[in-house]
Amino acid sequence: MSPETLRSFFGWCAVGNLLFVSVWFFLFLGLHESLYRLHHRWFEISRPAFDTIHYAGMAGYKIATWLLCIIPYLALRLLA
Repeated sequence: MSPETLRSFFGWCAVGNLLFVSVWFFLFLGLHESLYRLHHRWFEISRPAFDTIHYAGMAGYKIATWLLCIIPYLALRLLA
């Protein structure tokens, strides 16, 4: 695979992942109460725990996106 193909792959991967976490964040903000009630019905979870789980999930997803997509993209840009 050529470096240009890899760079394009990592770039679009980063865009897709950042779009996904942004949608997750805005849905979490806009539908917080509905999401909480749905999850509270399945799992007996407190509101602070629910918020913490989502916050940690979004943070982990962003860190993974940086490590697995954005940093390789930037490294390939520097090599070009």
